[in-house]
Amino acid sequence: MEHSRTKVIVTVGLLSAIAFVLMYLEFQLPLFPSFLKFDFSDIPPLLASFALGPVYGIFVEIVKNVIHLPVSQSAGIGEVANFVVGSIYVYTVGIIYMKSKSKKSAMIAMVIGTIVMAIAGSVLNYYVFLPLYQKIMGWPLSAIVGMGKAVNSHIIDLKTLIAYGIFPFNILKGFVISIITFLIYKKLSPMLKM
Repeated sequence: MEHSRTKVIVTVGLLSAIAFVLMYLEFQLPLFPSFLKFDFSDIPPLLASFALGPVYGIFVEIVKNVIHLPVSQSAGIGEVANFVVGSIYVYTVGIIYMKSKSKKSAMIAMVIGTIVMAIAGSVLNYYVFLPLYQKIMGWPLSAIVGMGKAVNSHIIDLKTLIAYGIFPFNILKGFVISIITFLIYKKLSPMLKM
């Protein structure tokens, strides 16, 4: 069945708007550094990835982060990080799911996507995003590590911040986003598919 270009644009736009709103419903989780905020804004891109394909999941990630830029408090670094890490997740899940569309395939795809996202997010934070916060925002590494140490005494340097803060945060986020998406996708898929 051929996709209607107009319906795809409307669906991507609607999912992007919902994702943007969900970015505002962020909150801090008790055992994680204060700069790590949990939100549900990766659910709409994941829905797009399942229903339309992984490229459309990335489109939703792009749009939600671009429209969030004017209210950014991170000089855009947070939005770039959110886009890149979220895109890795929804693309990985979508590409695996597209090969065999079943509940089992979806579950396997979300587990693999969560693991890939957590690993990629850890590496990117270590080498790219946290150094950018230091350089552009002027945050000393000691302050960034200190935010982690304030909630977890095992965090003493950048490596332990990644191991005990960022990696488990992304595993938890991927797990929660995956479960919610798994529970709602079948009910929403007729409206999302072309």
